Formats: sequence, structure tokens, C-alpha cells
Amino acid sequence: MEGDDDDFPLDPSEHSHSQRGSVASSVTRAQDLLVYLASDSAVHLTLEGLGCMNAQELGRNVREALNIPNSAIDVFAFWFCSPLLDLQLKPKHLPYKLCRQWQDLLYRFTEAPAEDISQDEPCLLFKRNVFYSRSKELQLEDEGVLRLLYDEAKMNILEGRYPCDPEHWLKLGALSCAIELGTGLDDQALTAAIREKKLSSFLPAHAALGGGGFLSTLRGRGGRNAEMEQNLIKEYRSVCSSAATGSSQEPIALLRQYLRSCHTLPYYGCAFFMGEIDKPAQGLLHRGGRKAVSVGISLEGVYVMDVKEKHVLLGLKFSELSWDHSYPETEGDTHILWLEFDGEEAGVPVNKLLKIYSKQAELMSGLVEFCVELRSVGESAAAGTDGEVTPSQEPTGQETNEKTRERRQGKLRRQSSVVCSRVHSLNTISYVDDGKEIKRLKPKRAASFFTRQAQPPTYSAVQVTESLEQG
Repeated sequence: MEGDDDDFPLDPSEHSHSQRGSVASSVTRAQDLLVYLASDSAVHLTLEGLGCMNAQELGRNVREALNIPNSAIDVFAFWFCSPLLDLQLKPKHLPYKLCRQWQDLLYRFTEAPAEDISQDEPCLLFKRNVFYSRSKELQLEDEGVLRLLYDEAKMNILEGRYPCDPEHWLKLGALSCAIELGTGLDDQALTAAIREKKLSSFLPAHAALGGGGFLSTLRGRGGRNAEMEQNLIKEYRSVCSSAATGSSQEPIALLRQYLRSCHTLPYYGCAFFMGEIDKPAQGLLHRGGRKAVSVGISLEGVYVMDVKEKHVLLGLKFSELSWDHSYPETEGDTHILWLEFDGEEAGVPVNKLLKIYSKQAELMSGLVEFCVELRSVGESAAAGTDGEVTPSQEPTGQETNEKTRERRQGKLRRQSSVVCSRVHSLNTISYVDDGKEIKRLKPKRAASFFTRQAQPPTYSAVQVTESLEQG
């Protein structure tokens, strides 16, 4: 990642962590430093000159402590994380310096109250680099590296940051059981182990705890948990029957299988941002309001997800969108990320605009631009056009059949799958070009012109010629 120290990193996410301590405050002596991992474990280092040590130099110490081989030097990056903001550091960033500037960053990129900002403190995490491609990930052979990636992917699944369908998270839960508990447990031992670690250690919180109101929770949680346990045990049996039992490579095979299954989710490896979008007007008074969303951005594209419902609202590859970032024009306004994409209104092709309100819009726009530039110079060519596994890396035998079956089932479930876009539920601004001018369809305000990308895509930001009114 390029830029000066004052040009802050491009990729925050929504992930929250408990306060676990910051970088040491002294720069003159050998200091203790805790670098946290996704598993909530930590690497304890004692370093001299910490105040002037950049992230690249610090990375060498952490990789040495974790026995990470040089072949995996680009897999991970440092992140500053707190309950209010997550930011990935660039190699030349000075962690100590940025830690001291944390409150300024919170004022710049969050809507948090001053009291919360004054009490917030970041911790330093060693997590997946948002610019590391999926295809390279599947070629990794070191079990320790794969396990670190597994821990992070599992955390994102359990916390609902990676929305997925029930059959998908059930399979991932069964793989977690096999990885963490072993493949040789009988039903009684497995049930006891699951109950000891709790069902939420293997299944997403919204699935393990169930939904509904207070009364339905009292009536049905016990029964639902029992059903989930049985389904998890059944899927565990399926996983174990296909595992190479007794092979020294079995743990690595299971870890790769888990990651490969996560790779089918288009937002795997994204950096996440928080924002809001307009709700469609409802009722006689046409009241709308705003909905909280999570925006995931990676080398593959941009994904807007409903924070509450845990499903995708809009997913676009870079070749399918144009974008822009607008600054507040008057007091009380906020930054806006504009996403423009092709759509349809009453059978007529239109250009659709989605407004995402967020003080992190500037970061989102910068990250989109940076990812587009990386793709344009061919750094992600090994991942194919969309980051999928290349033919030479495709699994064979039973795994190939399972992958084909998953794709076929995905098409059949397109309308109900949490992975599929729900453009019909978005409050967008729509335009149609009749060859002379852009005509407004809905709503009948705003008068902006957004140019689409030429084919082949040139990957340029949306060009704005007139100001936009709120839709």
C-alpha cells in the first residue's frame, strides 16, 4: 500500500474487539508489545526502538515468532482495531505514531461521540492482507499459515460478517468440529464436546441462538439448539467419511477445504466499512429513514450487506460499476459513496445510483481505486477475472462433484440465497439514456450525469457534472 503516513490506510472494517491494550508509550527503551491474532491469542515481543519501527520491520519480528516462512510474507498485514474503527496499516506506517494519532482518526472517520472517542484505545492485530489473492492462498502449504487464515475466516463466519446460507454455515461448522476436535469422535463424545465449547463456537450467532421475540425464544431455543446439534453431528459424519483418516496431511486438507468453501463467498477477504443507505419510502406518509449497512471491498468488487438481516443487498464486480465520492456541501451533511450500475425499470434498461452515507466514504473510494489499479496492471491475473480457482487448481474427484453440485444448487436458490443481490429492495436513483440526454425515471429530483465505463472496462470513477440532491 502506497502513500505518506498522513495519507491514511485505505481499508477499515466493521470488526469490533474488546479493549486489549495499545502499543507501548515509550520510544527510548526496550518495550513489551502484544500483537493479537484472530483467535484472540497474542504474540508477546520485547523490542528496542519501537517508536521508530515501521510495520514492515515489525512484521519480520512477528513472522519469526510465529515461524511463518518467507514464502508467505505477503499473506498478512497489521491492523489497528478498536470497537469504533479498524484500519489496515501500510508497510511504511509507524504503528507507534498512528496509535498516538488514534483519536484524530476517529474524529475523521467515525460518527462516534466525543466521550466514546476519548476512551477508545486500539489494539494491534496481525490479520489477512486485503490485497492477497485467493488463488495464491490455495497454494499455501504451511499448516501454521493456513490455521491463521482459518481462525480469521471462522471468526467472520461466526460473527455474521460473511453471510451464508444454512447449508453452507452448517458444512463450515462441521469442518470446524473436525479441525478442532478431530475426526474420530463418536456421536456421544462429539455431543459432549460441542456442548462444552457451546454451539456458538461452530455456528453463526444468529443461527445458534435463533431468532424471534422473547416468548418464542423461551419456547423454542432449547428445541432449536437440539436440532442444530443433530444437524451438525450429521454433517460432521459426512465430513469425516470423506477425510483421509490417518494421513499426516489430514489437518492441512481440512483447513484447505474450509478456506475453499469460504472462497465461494464473493466477499471473502474484504475490508469492511460501516455506512447507511436510504430505505424505500413506505406507508401513507412515505416515510423512509436509513438502514445500517456493511460495505465489503476486495480485489474482486464491492458488496453492500444488511447489518441486521445478514444478507447481501448489492454485489458488483469492478467491471460492473462506476463510483465517486462526494464531500459534505452544507453543515449536517455527510460524505457519500456513489455506486452506479446497470439496471432495469419496467423493462427499460437504466443506470441505477445507490448512495451510501458514511464518513468512511473517502476511504472506500480510495480502496476501490487502489484495487482497480492493482487489477489493471495484472497483479491479480493469477486469480482469473473474478478471483476463482484457475483450472489447474481445481480439485478433482469427489471435491469436483461437490463443487459442481454447490454451483447448481446456488442457481436454484438464487432468489432466496443470502449471497444474491436484492436490488429490488434498494432505494436507488434510476436514469435512462434516449440517445440525446439522460431522462429521470425515479425519483423525479436530481439532475446528474454519470458516464458508464467503456468496454473493455477502463475502470474510471463516475464523472459528476451537476450536484446531486438527496434521493
